[in-house]
Amino acid sequence: MPISLTAIEDARRQISGSAIRTPLVRLNHFDSAAEIYLKLENLQPIGSFKIRGAANAVAHIPRDELPRGLLTASAGNMAQGVAWQARELGIPCTVVAPETAPETKLQAIERLGGRVIKVPVERWWQTFQERAYPGVDATLLHAFEDPHVMAGNGTIGLEILEDLPDVDAVVIPWGGGGLTCGIASALRAKKPDCRLYAAEVATAAPLSASLAAGSVQVVDYQPSFVDGIGSKTVFPQMLDHARQLIDGALVAGLAEVAAAIRLLAERNRVVAEGAGACAVACALAGKARGGKIVCVVSGGNIDLKKLCNILSEQ
Repeated sequence: MPISLTAIEDARRQISGSAIRTPLVRLNHFDSAAEIYLKLENLQPIGSFKIRGAANAVAHIPRDELPRGLLTASAGNMAQGVAWQARELGIPCTVVAPETAPETKLQAIERLGGRVIKVPVERWWQTFQERAYPGVDATLLHAFEDPHVMAGNGTIGLEILEDLPDVDAVVIPWGGGGLTCGIASALRAKKPDCRLYAAEVATAAPLSASLAAGSVQVVDYQPSFVDGIGSKTVFPQMLDHARQLIDGALVAGLAEVAAAIRLLAERNRVVAEGAGACAVACALAGKARGGKIVCVVSGGNIDLKKLCNILSEQ
């Protein structure tokens, strides 16, 4: 497995003071053959699962390196996780964010004391590849291609199995792959017969294309209200992990994701951002098949104006 069960269990101890154990609840929708459950990571202190990976990664940084501060590249949620940890430690935090990042997430980063550097999407993606940014001397926390980040994310898998031991399938939003591969590592180790799927939005679905082609593919990335997942390509190592761990990638259209956001708000009073609703959209469409299906609602950090527009649509 890319991440060992021992590393994930250790991460649970490391992050206990930062991340909460989130509830698993049934979706109040009974019009499909599947029983759909929601793992509500939108209820984390920063409104996203990212606090798990950030807390575990920071816990493994040598203490003498911490005064240099932290650096991350993020569209908003990982940045909030890193900024939260930096604030707790009293050290600087710098975030390289794409120009397309939603203002609500950028404001949250700044409220936590983080410094934001907005760059074009291409330059932002380059920061992931180079693991550094010119002029910033700090320890970089990679948003997804980091074993400690993935181990922290994997703690979600442990909680799912404890709350629903007979789960049949889990659907997980795919951004860079750190969430999917972390959770899948835990589930493959403890319940190997569980079906595991990544969820992407049709306007930015490089994993689906890469799995189909058998190699890393570049797709036509189109920014949308689904800003927490999606990119033009996948990292080779993350594609390798996905091949080992998951049963496939599911793709939802923008209209399906918007409908899932409305359903979550209406039926369960859950506020989900586009990425958080993407897994639900796939399950509602029957793409994850039947049985007891857990959808990871990865975050709820959606701009209120966008949310109002989506909720008012018919």
